[in-house]
Amino acid sequence: MSVWFNPAREIDALLRKAATSVPGFEADFDPELKSSDPRHADFQANGVLAAAKKAKANPRALASALLESLRTEGGVDEKLIQVEIAGPGFINFKLTPVALGSWLREYRDESKWRAGAARLMGGRKVVIDYPSPNTAKQMHVGHLRPIVIGEAVARLVEFCGADLVRDNHIGDWGTNFGILILAIRRAGFQLDAKSPHALEDLERLYKEGSAATKADPALMDAARAELAKLQAGDAANTALWKEIVEVSNAACQRIYDQFDLKSDVILGESFYRDKVDQVYAELQQYGLAEESEGALVAWHDEEPRFSRHAETKMPFIIRKRDGSSNYASTDLATLLYRLEHFKADEIIYVTDGRQQDHFHQLFVTGAKWFKASKRRLPRLRHVWFGTILGEDGKAIKTKSGDPVRLQALIDEATERAYQEVKKKNPDLPEAEHRSIAKAIGVAALRYADLSSSRTMDYTFSWEKLLAFEGNTAPYLMYAVVRVRSIFRKSGLAVGQGEEGATDPETPTEIALARKLLGFTAALDSALEDLRPHHLCTYLHELAAAYGAFYAADSVIVDEPAVKARRLMLCSRTTAILEVGLRLLGIEPVERM
Repeated sequence: MSVWFNPAREIDALLRKAATSVPGFEADFDPELKSSDPRHADFQANGVLAAAKKAKANPRALASALLESLRTEGGVDEKLIQVEIAGPGFINFKLTPVALGSWLREYRDESKWRAGAARLMGGRKVVIDYPSPNTAKQMHVGHLRPIVIGEAVARLVEFCGADLVRDNHIGDWGTNFGILILAIRRAGFQLDAKSPHALEDLERLYKEGSAATKADPALMDAARAELAKLQAGDAANTALWKEIVEVSNAACQRIYDQFDLKSDVILGESFYRDKVDQVYAELQQYGLAEESEGALVAWHDEEPRFSRHAETKMPFIIRKRDGSSNYASTDLATLLYRLEHFKADEIIYVTDGRQQDHFHQLFVTGAKWFKASKRRLPRLRHVWFGTILGEDGKAIKTKSGDPVRLQALIDEATERAYQEVKKKNPDLPEAEHRSIAKAIGVAALRYADLSSSRTMDYTFSWEKLLAFEGNTAPYLMYAVVRVRSIFRKSGLAVGQGEEGATDPETPTEIALARKLLGFTAALDSALEDLRPHHLCTYLHELAAAYGAFYAADSVIVDEPAVKARRLMLCSRTTAILEVGLRLLGIEPVERM
């Protein structure tokens, strides 16, 4: 038997195959393979009980027959995996130290893990839509989540074999631009795209313009007139619009650079302004949309909704009463473009949870449209997230009630990290203090967000996110530094000194080896529902397992084989920690 990258997946497949030749199992038999208490087994198959109940058979006898079929097929080498029946019909699988040692020697670095994980996505063409901010607004704390969650999900699916396109679908078209252009004209403001305050000025002008148009219907009509001129291609308004978008994109990119976020394409709503007519025409052609009170709408009464209006009969508005497009129309045009241009097999949208209803109706409309037009529908997934709360349990804001600017948050995180680093390692050069602090500050913001389930709100706490203990970025980054220090003090590079390594023997060696192999299950869990917190939890547990191993077993010992296998365990630990952190968007540091 070859060394499996992901034993759980392979055992599951073998059980399904073995069941086909055993009377009593249906064609869709699910082994229900789960991770188990490592004191008893690594994996436990629980599905035999359900199958026996359906077949009105003795579950233990059915489990015995399945196990016999599994052995006959020759898929399991019991020198590597011990198999036994437990209780009324559970099947336990326990990896032997030989299997653990073989896995550690075979899967030794990122290239090997990436090759093993590539089977999960199988080269699927995936388009991911993030962080997609609105133009002419400064990024605030609410933009942290789409940046860090989107980037982690993007790295995860790419690592697992996807052919990925990162599309930053910015909000750069619509009614807001009429208001902003009018405000700029009324103020006599000359936009300087090179000014460091250009975006701040635009946001101020928009707020003033919005207040003015709400108070004066005549000004709102004037704003609509400016928008109409823009949509008609007026040269002056188009030139001003391009400047506004340029200023916004440049300001956002300065934030993205600090999070190492790079987009493959930036195709905003404006890109689809000449593509929405096809949406309107085809939805009406296939009887999927109709005129209602001047608007073009689609009805999906058979579908549940997630909004507070769930009890109200609400249409999905495709085109507004005034004939202009909206999110629905541009999102449907975007869906078609991503299929036809990128040949997408899957599209992932990363937004906050308030947009669940919109995306639900978008997906339903898209499915009906593509079915009627005989187009292939990509898999559509909405990765939504909750809110960042202050310690008072409310959405985090400044004392004045405004959202906290994201750059201000980054700056404070960096300064707080600098104070911690300087206190813990005062002898480092000042430039290194600053460099490490910048890495830790951004990493701490990232990890605090990613370590909780994305669909939950989470409470922001400086004390917790910068702590060097617990499930935090500083703790994991420091764990990498500690492991690397063993090699540095020994005059070895990570990965050296493993020649002649024997299989794990001591309880803590075996426990650490099992946890290292658990990297594959963590990837599976994170990928299943695109929830990066599963990977965070695993990395924290791996660091703890390493801590227990290091406390119990000296690494640099006289016996060559023992020293080699413990160096091998150290090497795999630091390598998996580093790969895992990079999947989350966090770059490890050499010293802290």
